[in-house]
Amino acid sequence: MKGNGLGYTYNTISLFSLISDTYFEVIMKNIINQISIKNILKMKKNYAFVLSILCLFSLKSSAQESIIGEINYGLLEKYIEAAREYYPRRQVFTAQAEMAKIGVTTSTLSYLDIFSASYFYRPGDKTAIGVPGETVNPYIVNGIQYGVSVNLGNFLQKPFLVKRAKAEYKIAKLQEQDYDVSLVTEVKKRYYNYIQALSELKIKTQNAQENKTVAENARRRFEKGEIQIDAYNSTRLLLADSNSQQIQVEVNYLNSKDALEEIIGKKLTEIK
Repeated sequence: MKGNGLGYTYNTISLFSLISDTYFEVIMKNIINQISIKNILKMKKNYAFVLSILCLFSLKSSAQESIIGEINYGLLEKYIEAAREYYPRRQVFTAQAEMAKIGVTTSTLSYLDIFSASYFYRPGDKTAIGVPGETVNPYIVNGIQYGVSVNLGNFLQKPFLVKRAKAEYKIAKLQEQDYDVSLVTEVKKRYYNYIQALSELKIKTQNAQENKTVAENARRRFEKGEIQIDAYNSTRLLLADSNSQQIQVEVNYLNSKDALEEIIGKKLTEIK
């Protein structure tokens, strides 16, 4: 405080230095805009009332907590395993790897396609069609006859086809592993966003409740004539602003919750 002809003027910068959080700094500015310095000087009760609000928000700003302690790494691992099991795109990569593995087995067994076998049966006591009245068997070999043929083109291609199938399977597995890394990162990101939204929701809800209490107290004191309308209106503005922010963080919380449930494929309540 500094003295002058009117008595005292108040350094607003010193008031703002009590508050570290940006949100509360904005609130303080709104209060000072609504309540003039002259009214504070004239009304000692008003001054005491507003000062109590300043002290309240100053204490609240110093009580901000970190969300690190809210992270449950055991539960996060369960979310990651659920995403690996239920997320459709992860299942696509797994199915592609299985299909490529089957291709390796199929190409290996297809070596048998190179060879083809056949047989022919010729009874030895049967005559051939010849001159009427003659019984002639012109065949040198009678009975069952076997034959094996080799497809030279398939024989030369098969080693390369098998090698290609093995390479495709390796690529499919690498793609699955690469996506698995991306999936883990995405699950963690959405989980952290969910924890952040949940923490903000708790803070904004508590602020709204406290502002409601302050506004109700201000209304009673205004009705009794203990404070001026400027101070009462300031508390109403604070309440409206906190209610608006609470609605916004509720929407953020629901969006982050839906995003996390989408990637893990289950409701959060189903995973403990």
